Amino acid sequence: MFQVLASVWALLLGMVLIMIGNGMQATLMGVRGAMEGFGTLELSVITSGYFLGFLVGSRLAPELIRRVGHVRVFAALASFISAGLIAFPILTDPYSWTLIRVILGFCLSGVYVTAESWLNNAATNQTRGQVLSVYMVAQMLGLIAAQGLMNLGEASGFFLFVIPSILVSLSFAPILLSITPTPASDTTKPMSLMQLYHKSPLASVGTLLLGGAFAAQFGMASVYGAAAGLSVGQITGFVAAIFTGSLVWQIPVGWLSDRMDRRLLILGLAAIGATATAVGFVVGAQFETLLVLAFIVGGVANPLYALFIAYTNDFLEVDDMAAASGGLVFAYGVGAVVGPMATGQVMDVAGPKGFWLFLAVVFAAITLYAGWRMTRRPGVPVDETGSYLGVLPTSSPVAVEAAQEWYVEQAEEAAEEAEGQAPNG
Repeated sequence: MFQVLASVWALLLGMVLIMIGNGMQATLMGVRGAMEGFGTLELSVITSGYFLGFLVGSRLAPELIRRVGHVRVFAALASFISAGLIAFPILTDPYSWTLIRVILGFCLSGVYVTAESWLNNAATNQTRGQVLSVYMVAQMLGLIAAQGLMNLGEASGFFLFVIPSILVSLSFAPILLSITPTPASDTTKPMSLMQLYHKSPLASVGTLLLGGAFAAQFGMASVYGAAAGLSVGQITGFVAAIFTGSLVWQIPVGWLSDRMDRRLLILGLAAIGATATAVGFVVGAQFETLLVLAFIVGGVANPLYALFIAYTNDFLEVDDMAAASGGLVFAYGVGAVVGPMATGQVMDVAGPKGFWLFLAVVFAAITLYAGWRMTRRPGVPVDETGSYLGVLPTSSPVAVEAAQEWYVEQAEEAAEEAEGQAPNG
């Protein structure tokens, strides 16, 4: 493990700083937006702008990298991100914020594609699983740390916008100055949504719905907190609890995923999410209760994403896994664009509790669909399923495709072991 960390520490440090900056600006949108008098619907559109930019960036960034190279793309996108973060407190109107968020989503997606390409290139067949696991932990720790930094200043001023700009600018130094070789820029053409649906209806529909739920948590949690009358410290605690749950729940979910019918696990997690969010809708904004609910809901949503990827692989040939990863990322991105706007619509009608109502409906839909799909075809025996790896929704298609490479490597190793243990005939 220490050798693995020694080979990629610069990349991991850079990504932690990027995630801190990204996490701060996501929370700041809700807090500062409320101070500027933006309505719930306006903030939901601003939030969706980020995921729209991210979706477009994940499709265009590989082509951009092929044309001008990793280093130039990385440096150019870095400058746009830093400028965009500083522009928020200067251009305080919904239209400007929406445009800035679209640009930031596009640029951050390109940064993730570039950095994750380097990270995957630095890994070997033996260390790929460890590298990806450490990378996912680093991402979550960055998002959690971002919430703590939110309490260093007032959201009404410039200071909290300057911090993420500085951190994002600093993040590129360890990445660009590391000795990691520049990776190849080839990416697999994504599988179409129709092809993906025919391969795994549950994963394709579930991933689409889950994209809406995660985007609502990531982008609208601070909007909900401000609308519910929480203080800045309480809002950041609430958001941090979501990401803490995302990190902690990966371990037990991953353990169960390799030992039981994954459809049943998907149904169970979605049902837990639906119950917790229904409680949030009924109980209201009691801070201690909100922390528990946030821990549960965050703990359900992120592992579900990795679970859908692992479940999809159970029905795929090895040659189709990389293409399917692109289809899953796209389905998730479409849901993420729609989710915040739908949440804003519900909150505009039902008040702050509409945040919980939207999430409850989404998780209930996943639960019901998973239950129905279990009646349509038999499940894959546990001993024939692939391994689980905790890929996060904040990752680019490159990380998801790298996880697919790991799945393939694990399957090939298992096949070789089976051949070695087979009796000689």
